[in-house]
Amino acid sequence: MREPTIFHQIEDIYYAVLAAVGIIVNSLAILILSRGTCGLSKCTTHYLVAMAVADLLVVFTDVILFGVIPFHFPGTYLDTTPARSLVLVLLYTATDISVWFTTAFTFDRFVAICCQKLKTKYCTEKTVTAILTTVSVLFSLENIPWYFIYEPEYIIDNVPWGYIESLSYCTEAAWITFESLSIILTPFLPFVLILLFNALTVRHILVASRVRRKLLDHSKSENHTDPEMENRRKSIILMFTISGSFILLWLTNVVFFLYWRIADIYYYTGPHDPAYITEQSGYMLQLLSTCTNTCIYAVTQTKFREQLKNAVKYPFTTIAKIGSMIKPDHLKAELPFYH
Repeated sequence: MREPTIFHQIEDIYYAVLAAVGIIVNSLAILILSRGTCGLSKCTTHYLVAMAVADLLVVFTDVILFGVIPFHFPGTYLDTTPARSLVLVLLYTATDISVWFTTAFTFDRFVAICCQKLKTKYCTEKTVTAILTTVSVLFSLENIPWYFIYEPEYIIDNVPWGYIESLSYCTEAAWITFESLSIILTPFLPFVLILLFNALTVRHILVASRVRRKLLDHSKSENHTDPEMENRRKSIILMFTISGSFILLWLTNVVFFLYWRIADIYYYTGPHDPAYITEQSGYMLQLLSTCTNTCIYAVTQTKFREQLKNAVKYPFTTIAKIGSMIKPDHLKAELPFYH
């Protein structure tokens, strides 16, 4: 049993709330976006739906199966070694897919904004489907070795229970290489790529804006509205808010990992150790990123916000319609004490 510190109590409440909120907001995002009525391009819609599905999988595996259920309901089948190993594989796979879907979306928007010649060939539904499928398959295969890092703590009736990291995982060069490769692939490489694509996009926007502003200034037309720049502005806001949210919420985790490696920290003095609290806080922020995209859509996309309002109002309007169909006269006729 872990020590019941204030931080651990906050964690318990946080993960329970995160599980409920994550399921609701990502399910709503999937339902609303999949209808294709939010005024977004088909490519963008495919990416956003895929990202919502991946985030929902992270909530289900990382928060619920790996955290909430084992802690609040100990002794279930999830505490057996094979189940825990399988959940670990699903957890890493869902996390990698979620991160790389965000990276792929950022690159897609970069191409759409900055590379007009490549846009017609790259920004297509066929390309999006191929990329999403390839990412899913590759990371599903890449994370299979995680299944073999645990050994059982004890065996009851030939059933292995509990989990401890095997000695080979901590000492063998193959495992050390695999772990290093996994960390580079997620989150360091996506982190760098997202920052790079955003920087190149900003540079392109600044240059293009100056050129278009000069053209408009030399134009004799009194109407200086620019529909193309307005469409780009909406796409840019969506891209920057999603990628910016990802960077901010993963930043603590990334910085702490670098510090952990440089300072050679391999153990904690206890649950009150600042390093332990920092690591767990970074992990909490990382998982919060699974719930932010829906809020971003609601803030930046008018049509999505309208669809979300309709979805929230739907149960109440349905109940009101059913209530209006039930007239008092009908009720009086059915109740015996009115006769």
